[in-house]
Amino acid sequence: GGHSGDDINKGLGNANKMLNRFLWTYRQQFELKLHNFDGGNLRNAIAREAYAIILVPERSSQFLVAMVKGFEEMLRNEFHVTEPNLMLNIEETNIPDDTVIDSDSFMELCNAIYACPHGVIAMSQEIDDFVETSTNLASVKFVDDNEILITTSQRSSVESEKHDATNMVTSVFNLAGGRTKTSDGYPGWTPNPNSVIVDLTVKHYKKLFKTEPEVLAIHAGLECGLIGDKYPRMDMISFGPTIKGAHSPDERLEIESVKKFWDLTIDVLKNIPIAD
Repeated sequence: GGHSGDDINKGLGNANKMLNRFLWTYRQQFELKLHNFDGGNLRNAIAREAYAIILVPERSSQFLVAMVKGFEEMLRNEFHVTEPNLMLNIEETNIPDDTVIDSDSFMELCNAIYACPHGVIAMSQEIDDFVETSTNLASVKFVDDNEILITTSQRSSVESEKHDATNMVTSVFNLAGGRTKTSDGYPGWTPNPNSVIVDLTVKHYKKLFKTEPEVLAIHAGLECGLIGDKYPRMDMISFGPTIKGAHSPDERLEIESVKKFWDLTIDVLKNIPIAD
């Protein structure tokens, strides 16, 4: 799981990718049939859970179950630092009917999810260790009776690169015979190293808190991008209280930082120079 922008470069696992990798690996060997695939939720969050309901010939069921443990160990080895609590589980269940997708559709789905890029596409050429462009394979859902809805999101501080990443994802699903639709999204916000408001905010942060702030660019969608799209000459800064575990059930706010955020906001507003 994690924030699809701010956490995209941290090597976190994507549950959709992991589950699909298991299905892709054993689909033919164990003659799997797919009844349902449900993974991820929000487009701006890295999928932290996914499950599938599959049918397998009785003669092969115990062999498949035995494979799960080894597959889990392989994934744990690959993600031993970033996902120490990773778990892959299989259990017997009842399905509401005997509907499964046809073999060709199953193969196309597995191939498309496997091929779909996920993660960092490009790093900034100007700012050290700053993700410039990324894509997130957010969710896979079986909807209605005969549709599979796959949602992805692309981010970039460079608008042309965002469109390029979107085209990259689009081409994968077009090759698989899927229909694609792109939403308007929201524009990127390119950091301004000569920002007057940043310098002013740093000055008053040091005055109030007697410590040096760390000024960073983050790879996340911000209101500044939307405002800057309408007012491209506006000098802007984004700051706020400390949030941890964004876009996850672990999201939390550091209460102590709220007063600091408020005091800094008031102080900066009092000292913004009048524009010419």
